[in-house]
Amino acid sequence: MAGYKPVTIQAFPVLGEKITQDTLYWNNYKTPVQIKEFGAVSKVDFSSQPPYNYAVTASSRIHIYGRYSQEPVKTFSRFKDTAYCATFRQDGRLLVAGSEDGGVQLFDISGRAPLRQFEGHNKAVHTVDFTADKYHVVSGADDYTVKLWDIPNAKEILTFKEHSDYVRCGCASKLNPDLFVTGSYDHTVKMFDTRTNKSVISVEHGQPVESVLLFPSGGLLVSAGGRYVKVWDMLKGGQLLVSLKNHHKTVTCLCLSSSGQRLLSGSLDRKVKVYSTTSYKVVHSFDYAASILSLALAHEDETIVVGMTNGILSVKHRKSEAKKDSLPRRRRPAYRTFIKGKSYMKQRDDILINRPSKKHLELYDRDLKNFRISKALDRVLEPSCTIKTPEITVSIIKELNRRGVLANALAGRDEKEISRVLNFLIRNLSQPRFASVLINAAEIIIDIYQPVIGQSPVVDKKFLLLQGLVEKEIDYQRELLETLGMMDMLFATITRKESTSMLQHASDGFLENKKIES
Repeated sequence: MAGYKPVTIQAFPVLGEKITQDTLYWNNYKTPVQIKEFGAVSKVDFSSQPPYNYAVTASSRIHIYGRYSQEPVKTFSRFKDTAYCATFRQDGRLLVAGSEDGGVQLFDISGRAPLRQFEGHNKAVHTVDFTADKYHVVSGADDYTVKLWDIPNAKEILTFKEHSDYVRCGCASKLNPDLFVTGSYDHTVKMFDTRTNKSVISVEHGQPVESVLLFPSGGLLVSAGGRYVKVWDMLKGGQLLVSLKNHHKTVTCLCLSSSGQRLLSGSLDRKVKVYSTTSYKVVHSFDYAASILSLALAHEDETIVVGMTNGILSVKHRKSEAKKDSLPRRRRPAYRTFIKGKSYMKQRDDILINRPSKKHLELYDRDLKNFRISKALDRVLEPSCTIKTPEITVSIIKELNRRGVLANALAGRDEKEISRVLNFLIRNLSQPRFASVLINAAEIIIDIYQPVIGQSPVVDKKFLLLQGLVEKEIDYQRELLETLGMMDMLFATITRKESTSMLQHASDGFLENKKIES
């Protein structure tokens, strides 16, 4: 027993994601804070001025949250019907909102009652925004119209009726007070100019448009609808630059990072994709628990807020850099202490004594050394081991199988113990790095406990799931072997043809040489 060799934990390669600068940057957020709203969160908008509060539109209320507060600092609820959108003015002092009854209301952040009410739409207003001069408001509604309002006089200035379906999104240029963009369910995105009283550019998105975004320079326009995110060059009259199809369901919202180098899109497939604005490739992705309706980023990307269909508001704050403690520096031994005796030459009468280092065995190794095979398997089936280091569990199962005692270690277990084994197999059986070991263990468990199926509904359900996974994995392995066989045949055929052509070339050359000699 003194010569027991510990079990070698096999290093299984993990096919993880490539670590890039974007991965490090976008993963540097704390655990999200979840806030429950009264209904689906249709719009989130950050103020561009300190303290960078954000407005959340849900149900018939608009809540103003501080960037680090979990309770609203102000609530606007003067709506007859559901509020669909709310946007801050550039200076952060005013807020404009649109509601289901067709009303557009202007609020002062310091007050509660509306400062202005613009009435002119007949149906729900889904998009509102301030123009670059801060004195006009643009609104789009389900009555197919887009209106421009004058804030000081609370009057309608212009009405555009070029859309043939609901107008669900829009934004104003940050540089030119006369330009703004709207997107409609008629599949078009139009840029309007108040000086011409009509649209100056119109592009066909191909799907009902859910969100539009104009770059700060005004040269590029992004539209989202269906599964597509499309980028248009407005300086070339609306020429399509790129069409992105990285989501599995409808894309509902768009957002730019503070630097303008990254574009974010949220979708009903519960994912937020981050694109590079130079290559338009996905550089990062976030997963959420429900379908996403709205998305916003704070100043310097310090906070990311996502609103979902289940009324949950997910708020992530960036981690602060760890501050180094200014503790007094401890004096360490001098360099000569470490090299003392290093150059000493062994003398003739010196005796060298090697003290063997004592190796401590792991608990599962101690159990295996004493033939406690069931106990060793129980130790590596603890949640702390199966979740953090599943390769240890797989290595022990492989060692028990090599010794021929795996069936003995798995037999005679009660409902709780067999459930732990089944949970581990179900979680890791489909992973290619563990499949060869765990398929064998799953077949042994099915053979052992097949006669007692029907006594526990919990175990029966897991058994059926495990059996289906095993059959599915075996089918995959069979298909892979068939594919490898076909590839071997193709490679063999190609090699044979190349060798035949080389022989023919050599024989022809030999004949030519023979003719020349004659």
